[in-house]
Amino acid sequence: MSFAPLDERFGRHSRLQETKFEAPPAYEFPYQPTPAPRKFYGLTKRAWLYVAIGIVVALIIIIVVAVEVTKNNSYPDYSKLNYQLKDTYAGTSFFNNFNYFTGYDPSQGLVHYVDQAGSVAANLTFASATSAILRVQNPETQATTGRHSVRIESKNQYNSGLFVFDVAHSPFGCGTWPAIWLTDPSSWPTNGEIDVMEAVNTATTGNQMTLHTANGCSMSVKRKETGKTLNSNCYNGTDDNAGCGVQGAPATFGAEFNNNGGGIYAMEYRSAGIRMWFFPRGSIPAEVSAASPDPSTWGEALADFPSTDCDIGSHFKNQSIIANIDICGAWAGQPKYYTQQSQCPGKCTDYIANADMSNAFWEFKSFKVYQAA
Repeated sequence: MSFAPLDERFGRHSRLQETKFEAPPAYEFPYQPTPAPRKFYGLTKRAWLYVAIGIVVALIIIIVVAVEVTKNNSYPDYSKLNYQLKDTYAGTSFFNNFNYFTGYDPSQGLVHYVDQAGSVAANLTFASATSAILRVQNPETQATTGRHSVRIESKNQYNSGLFVFDVAHSPFGCGTWPAIWLTDPSSWPTNGEIDVMEAVNTATTGNQMTLHTANGCSMSVKRKETGKTLNSNCYNGTDDNAGCGVQGAPATFGAEFNNNGGGIYAMEYRSAGIRMWFFPRGSIPAEVSAASPDPSTWGEALADFPSTDCDIGSHFKNQSIIANIDICGAWAGQPKYYTQQSQCPGKCTDYIANADMSNAFWEFKSFKVYQAA
């Protein structure tokens, strides 16, 4: 028996040994899977971020609402103050306590304000033992550039007090713009303005009591007053310097006020706020007539300007008492008030040139200023 050579017998195996085997290519996934986000208590980090933002926003809203609710419900402490008489403006020396503003009107009124000597000579201001008169020149034949009138400013200035204005007659008539007010003439509006009596033209809508300030004084808060609230922002840069006003009934100014014998306006100016009352001639409190006024017994004011959202001490300083009669100007001369509201004829500046202004005068019995003891 013969055998094939080993090489031939095992040739197949030798060829297998000579074959080189290569590793198969690595398997490639068709996409790389994104690792699943880690979760904390079932929420992702992004979800927790949104939750945190929501909580912060909710807290801010809660705080803002709480502050506003607190502000709307808060009210200053108008506790009783004991007032003592400090200054009296009355009798034949009434006008000696005032400086006379001279020149053209800062409010674009059609007037020439006359100095003291000129006012006395033209009989625009005069006083007796019982009253003082301040009036517009009437008749006036050369009034195309303005009627002669008067604006007086008290020499004394005040930073608080109770002011009692006894008024027997208020000016009225087409084209008129009379006022009793307080301000610092050298620093308006920084040191504020308090309008105690003010109306325009026929004055049939009653007295308007207003504050004018620099920015940061608002009356959108709780108030206790019987008058009609007008604007709430006192800042002079809004609403064409309308200020934050309160309007009284028709009998608080003008013909009806005069026919009833006038009355007393009392204005309390203190850190807690500014309040104003009106007492008709037949309803003046006995303690007022006795020069020992007590506002804590007077009930709700006609106008209330609390300090809740207005720092009275910073917005009102060095206040002088001012009384004047302006003509036409930025308020009385506007068609909205001159023509539509008061039904006055023609154009204000044309009308007053030759108009009868016999009712355009103030009659003051006295001004009294009290200070807290």
